[in-house]
Formats: sequence, structure tokens, C-alpha cells
Amino acid sequence: MTLLQLRYAAMVAEKGTITEAANELYISQPSLTKAIKELEKEMGITIFVRTNKGITISKDGEQFLSYARQVLEQANLLEEKYKHTNSIIKKQFCISTQHYSFAVNAFVDLVKEYGGDKYDFSLRETQTYEIIEDVANMKSEIGILYMNSFNEVVLKKILKSKGLKFTELFVAQPHIFVSKSHPLANRESVTMEELDKYPYLSFEQGEHNSFYYSEEIFSIVERPKNIRVRDRASLFNLLIGLNGYTVCSGVIDEELNGNIASVPLIKEGNMHIGIVTHQKSSFSHLTIAYIEALKQYIQ
Repeated sequence: MTLLQLRYAAMVAEKGTITEAANELYISQPSLTKAIKELEKEMGITIFVRTNKGITISKDGEQFLSYARQVLEQANLLEEKYKHTNSIIKKQFCISTQHYSFAVNAFVDLVKEYGGDKYDFSLRETQTYEIIEDVANMKSEIGILYMNSFNEVVLKKILKSKGLKFTELFVAQPHIFVSKSHPLANRESVTMEELDKYPYLSFEQGEHNSFYYSEEIFSIVERPKNIRVRDRASLFNLLIGLNGYTVCSGVIDEELNGNIASVPLIKEGNMHIGIVTHQKSSFSHLTIAYIEALKQYIQ
């Protein structure tokens, strides 16, 4: 087994296809396929399950890739320290998250501190189902999402079935985000009844648009006016343009979202926001640094 084989396997897992991985590695597809098969034969496991629809990572493969990434990270650190050449190792890091400004702020801090001259980092603000799949398939080192008394049992069951665990970072009280020009923006608190006449904005969850996957707390409450969007910029533009609102954690960045106000919502229920990780994987130094950066914005 060589470091090159481990790098090949990690790239295939990241890209999800042999073709894309081969293009990224600048080698032929047959050469990459052969290298992966030789690695699987030597280790005595099946890392990737091949079907006519593509490849998926096997259960054995998930654990193998977890160890492989740790080896590759240590090898990269050694090369950076002792290999005095003009070649600089490109740092790689990926997270998947629900739409939180504090996750973006922490990501910015990580890039500034650890990016260096070469890096390939990914921040995926995406749907809840995809966050879980990204971590399960090792496309992302960690995921960020919330649980509450309504979705906790279902989500924890799904995480357990995929070999994942949830670690709480902080508990948030329910708030609403509205435009600073909204009639309720300067209130000390609001009730659900006072919000009825305003459009309610939420993030749609695609094919998995279940109440349990919703990013917004109190997702089962009936509302007369509903708008679903895919990205945070659209949601904030609609909040401002339509005097709409969304239910959220209340954690907001004034620099990024200066036109948005956060107002406490009078309704029982908390958001337990945390990270999703593999049960058997250990954190890379970039993951540890990112989690520490997160904590600076949620205290």
C-alpha cells in the first residue's frame, strides 16, 4: 500500500466517480481503476461498490477512508515541514451545513489562518438530507444542523443507521429574522399570531421535504402565506422585499446581514445546534480549528 494509492482512493470518494477523480488527478481512467482494485485486493476489502449508476462507498470503505485521510494529513504535514521544494501541498477541507452565518464566519477564519498559498476548501450550504449523506459518504468532514424535541428521534435514528453521531455545540432560543424596516423589527418579542399576515420563508428540502428535515423550528405550524427558497441570499432579499420572516436561531452577523433584525419569538422550544461526524473517525487539525472558530461566534 502506498500514499499514492491512498490519495487515489480519497479523491474517488470526494468526487463520487472514477471519471471525475481521474480528471482531477491527471491520470487515465483505466489506470485509476486498476490502482483502486489493487488497493482493495491488498487490503482484502471492497472500498467502493460499483453499479451501473456509479460508485458508492461500502461500510468497510467508510472506515478505511477515515484512517486513510488521517495518514494522508500526517504525510502532508511531514512534507510541508521537511520537503524543501517549490511544491506546496494543497490543503483540503470540506463541510456541509444548514444556512447559518456563523458557519460562514468560522470558515472565513479557517481559510485566513490555515489556507496558506495553496488550498481547496469547500463550504456546502445545502439541504439537511444532503448534509447527512455528505458526511456519511465522506465528502465532508463534518456537517452542521439542528435538532429539537420534534425531529430528534427521527434524525438520531437516521444518523445511527449511517454510522454517524451528533455533538451539540449550543442551544438557541427561537427568534425570527425580519428586515430592519419591518413593522415588528423593533419589538422586544413577537407571537406566532402576530406573524400570520406576513409571508413565511423557509428553505425547501427537495425530494426529502419532510417536516423532520426542515431547517426551521416549528415547521409543522400551519401558515397562510408560504415561500420556499434554496439559498440564503434569496431568503434575505425576500425578507426585505416582501416584509416576510423566517424562524431561526437568532445568531446573526451584523457585517454580513446588516439589513436584518433578530427578534425573540414567544413560543416554547429550543434549537440544539451541533455537528455531525463519523462515529469511528478522529478529527483532522483543520476540523479541530474550524470547530474552535465556530465557538467564537456562538458564545
